[in-house]
Amino acid sequence: MKSKTLVILTPGFPADEGDTACLPAQQVFVRTLNKVFPELKVVVLALEYPHYAGKYTWFGNTVISYNGWKRGRIQKLLTFAAVWFRLRKLSEEGEVVGLLSWWCGPCALVGKYFSRMKGLRHFAWILGQDAREGNQWVRWIRPGADELVAMSRFLSEEFSRNYRVRPAFVVPNGVDTGLFGPMAVERDLDILGVGNLTELKRYDLFVRVVAGLPAGLGERFSGVRGGIVGKGPERDRLQGMIDEAGLGERLKLLGEMPHVEALGYMQRTKVFLHTSSYEGFSTVCLEALYAGAHVISFCDPMGVKIEHWHVVGSEEEMLEKALALLSDPATDYTPVRLYTMEESVRAMMGLYGYKPEAIS
Repeated sequence: MKSKTLVILTPGFPADEGDTACLPAQQVFVRTLNKVFPELKVVVLALEYPHYAGKYTWFGNTVISYNGWKRGRIQKLLTFAAVWFRLRKLSEEGEVVGLLSWWCGPCALVGKYFSRMKGLRHFAWILGQDAREGNQWVRWIRPGADELVAMSRFLSEEFSRNYRVRPAFVVPNGVDTGLFGPMAVERDLDILGVGNLTELKRYDLFVRVVAGLPAGLGERFSGVRGGIVGKGPERDRLQGMIDEAGLGERLKLLGEMPHVEALGYMQRTKVFLHTSSYEGFSTVCLEALYAGAHVISFCDPMGVKIEHWHVVGSEEEMLEKALALLSDPATDYTPVRLYTMEESVRAMMGLYGYKPEAIS
C-alpha cells in the first residue's frame, strides 16, 4: 500500500534540529502532526531558506530546500520547475493527501496549479503579512474562498477587505503545552517581549513604555525589571535608546535563545508586551497566556474577549494598562489555555477529510 503524504510548501524551514528560533510555530505544527498522525508522511519543500539547496531529515521528516527564490527571475523560474518536478515525483511515489502552503504567496501559486492538475486538495494558510494590501501574488493565484484558511478572524477580515475574497475557514494558531516546564515559584520579571528586533515589531515603543513606568511600584517592587528576547537589525538602535534613557539596570536585551528557554522566561513574567501594530495571531502571545502572564497588544485577533489579553488603542493606553496590572496586588497570573497545537492540527487535517481511524 502506498504511503499517505502531506506536502507542505513554505518560504523557509529550520536548517537543522537545533534551529529552534526559525518559525517556531510552524516547527511545533509539524512536530504535532507527527505526534497526532504518526502514520502520515510529511514532506516539506522550502523555497528560500535554508541558504543551501539539498535534502535533509528533520525529526524524521523529509525537507527539501531550494535556496532559489531571491536570486533573480531566472532562478525563480528554475525553482518553480524544480518544485513542480518534485511534486510530480511525490505524487507518483505515494498517495498525496493534499498540499498545504504557508502564506498566500509564491508557494501557494505552485501548490494551487499543481493540485488543480492532479485533482488534489490544496489550502493556503494565511498567516500574517500576506493578508495585507499589496500582496501581488493574490492576483496570480486567484484563490477561491474554499482554498483559503485564515489563522485568525482578524486575518480573514483583512484578506476579505483587501482582496474581496473571504477565507472559508479559520484554523487558529496553538501552543504545545508539553514544551512548558513547571510553573516558576516567583514571577521576577515584570515585563517581557519576545520576537525579531525589526521595525515591524516596534520595540522602540516597548522601551518607551518601560521608561514611562516608575522605577519602583510601592513596597512590593524594588524596581521594574524587563527584557526582550530576540535578535535583529534594530538591536543596536534599541540598546542606544535603553542607554540614553538610563534603563540599563531595568531593561535587558536578552538576545536569541532556544524556544524552550524563552518559554521559561514567560513563566517568570507578569506582563507580556506585544508592540507590533499588525499581527496575524502571534504564537508568543498564546504562549505567554499559557505561561500565566497578562498580554497587552494593539491587535484583536479573534474579535472576542480573551481572558488576560488586554487590547489597547495607543501607546498611552498600553502604559496605563501595564502600570495598572503591575500595581495591583490582586492581579491573577493563572495560566490561560486558549488553543493547543493539537487542536489546530486536527482542524487542519479535517479540511482534507483525513482521519487516523480511516487508515487501514
